[in-house]
Amino acid sequence: MKLGALRSRLIIVGLCVFLFSVPANALTVCADPDYLPYSNRAGEGFENKIAVAVAKALGETVDYTFASHRGHGGFPQFLSSTLDAKKCDVVMSIPYGSREELTTRPYYISSYVFVFPKSKKYDITSMDSPVLKRVKVGFERETPAEEALKMRGLVPGGVAFDIADDSAESPAIMLDALKSGRIDVLITWQPAIGAFLRAYPDLEVVAVPNERALGPPEQYAFPMSMGVRAGDDSLKKRLDDVIEKHQAELTSILTGNGVMLYTPRESSR
Repeated sequence: MKLGALRSRLIIVGLCVFLFSVPANALTVCADPDYLPYSNRAGEGFENKIAVAVAKALGETVDYTFASHRGHGGFPQFLSSTLDAKKCDVVMSIPYGSREELTTRPYYISSYVFVFPKSKKYDITSMDSPVLKRVKVGFERETPAEEALKMRGLVPGGVAFDIADDSAESPAIMLDALKSGRIDVLITWQPAIGAFLRAYPDLEVVAVPNERALGPPEQYAFPMSMGVRAGDDSLKKRLDDVIEKHQAELTSILTGNGVMLYTPRESSR
């Protein structure tokens, strides 16, 4: 065989291998491989299940690009190295209106919550509830909860958790801290603990209301969307259509996986 013909055949074979290695009609999703209750490689997280439902509605399968949300750079670095690098086309949960990516219409709204033993019967209705000054409060670093506690001078007496920075930690350790008495009240994003709450029926969960009590508005309830790269309006529209037509199914997946849905309400103050 002549050298030119051989080269042509090798090029054709190479193209065939490439084409068949990429699943046809696949929704390519960026996800964390080990961050339950959100996602994992086994597909057990609620974001995994949302991805499967959306892909099915599109007539596609799911093809993952896995990378950790946690550690150096956090979620912004995750987006930069995956979605923005065109290694995938969508992330399943991002705050609506995020400046980092193009967001779909919201498909759920959830909230930060106060969590505490029912037996304590704490009267906690807002960040300004007097009881918070008398108890040990657990919170996640670099969240609206930490900012609220800082404004009220309550951080020094609290216990900070670094779940979003430490890939070896599970959000469930915050509930363990409540059970052991290390903290008295936990303030965290409800979807982070929803799947684990079934094992703690003795805990009370109260939504943190959006506030205007101190200076600028404080937001604790957030509408969540799917995120695509800026400029990918075609995929955004397809996803918006799926959300509109299959909202009941998506809601069922969320609530079935312990995610509590909230309608934001403003403080009367």
